[in-house]
Amino acid sequence: MTTPARLLRLLSLLQSRREWSGAELAERLAVTDRTVRRDVGRLRELGYPIEGTTGTAGGYRLTSGKDLPPLLLDDEEAIAVATGLLTATGTEGVEETAVRALSKLSQVLPDRLRRRLAAVGEATVRFPQRGGARVDPTVLGVLAGAARDREIVGFSYRRRDGEVAARRIEPYQLLAGYGLWWLLAFDLHRDDWRTFRVDRITAPQPVRHRFAPRPLPAEDTVAYLRESIGRAASRHVVRAVVRAPADVVAARLPMAIPGRVQALDAQRCLVHLGSDSLDRIAQDIVALGPEVESLDAPEEVREHLHALGRRLLGA
Repeated sequence: MTTPARLLRLLSLLQSRREWSGAELAERLAVTDRTVRRDVGRLRELGYPIEGTTGTAGGYRLTSGKDLPPLLLDDEEAIAVATGLLTATGTEGVEETAVRALSKLSQVLPDRLRRRLAAVGEATVRFPQRGGARVDPTVLGVLAGAARDREIVGFSYRRRDGEVAARRIEPYQLLAGYGLWWLLAFDLHRDDWRTFRVDRITAPQPVRHRFAPRPLPAEDTVAYLRESIGRAASRHVVRAVVRAPADVVAARLPMAIPGRVQALDAQRCLVHLGSDSLDRIAQDIVALGPEVESLDAPEEVREHLHALGRRLLGA
């Protein structure tokens, strides 16, 4: 390879993995260790922040710098990123950022890839994903990077009661569901697994301490999230008896939380609803359908339902 081609290949390798040894890079590029050191120096002169460490465990690592350097993506990676941005244009909180990024990426795509992306766009129907809380893309990026690099993170977390507490956690996964983003993490203060709503997290900062991965609390982390939500105490709690099979009623509800719908017999079931939002719990009650036999709800929920009914009748 020519020197420019080799530099681009080296940059692509550094972007694909957290750290490379000099010997690994030399083997991939079919050059000597000395050439690798010289090429790394050239990339540093171009503004790429590359850290190098010596010793048996030493190597090279592309770090975050003051400015965002150009990224090198292969065809599949470019289409995957562009498709993700395309679908994100309907997500509250990131739609404007996604549109800007998609516009920049589309300008530099080769014609063959631009045609593929256009075909995806023509075959895709997007609609706004409203109803959830807004999410800060910067917070998502920091948490995702820390989970990838196995770095401990500290942040401020607003609890359900409105109080703000400092947390120090080991991040593992980001999950999207129910109109929200969630972080699965090991809470070092409580020495236990926790799920955090990302929209309640502010000022996340990696503390530059690596952690050894722990076994996840469950093989199915989506099911674990559902169970965690089901265990959490809600401000508004409602119980309803519905004259319909349990599986039919469970399918009507947006959140399939284990134990939420319990069969009383073949044609009746008991439903447990809970939420911190009066609007959300009203939506769930309406979703139960017209077969509701009885409703055990606190006064503030009943008042909200009456007010909602009056507004609908007035309309």
